[in-house]
Amino acid sequence: MKGETSTWLGYAGENLAVARLSLGQNYLNACLQNTQQCIEKSLKALVIEKDLAFRKTHNIQELAGQLAEAGLKTGITEDECDLIDAIYLPSKYPMSNVLPEAKASTDVCRQCLDIAERVVGVVRKCLDETGD
Repeated sequence: MKGETSTWLGYAGENLAVARLSLGQNYLNACLQNTQQCIEKSLKALVIEKDLAFRKTHNIQELAGQLAEAGLKTGITEDECDLIDAIYLPSKYPMSNVLPEAKASTDVCRQCLDIAERVVGVVRKCLDETGD
């Protein structure tokens, strides 16, 4: 595995840990922001490892689509991409919220944490299977 890939995965792991801690303390926006960042960094790690064109984007749908076009599994569905993309700005900035019921909830946080944990696992498995 490339050193840069490992660094991105390490940051993703930190984001996942912070998301879990945030949920435990009922810091819901921090939880959502860190789950989004975990997923983004995990997908970017795979982009880097596979020498795909690196795009400066926070759009999970775009990153997952790029990886799917390259024949790589990401562990995230289109609907889940839409959810994670929908939480990006509202979890960072106070603005009109697009989340169900117009605010973060523990249920949405748990759902996003589940997605992030799955994506991290699929990305790691993909890297392990290819011998990288």
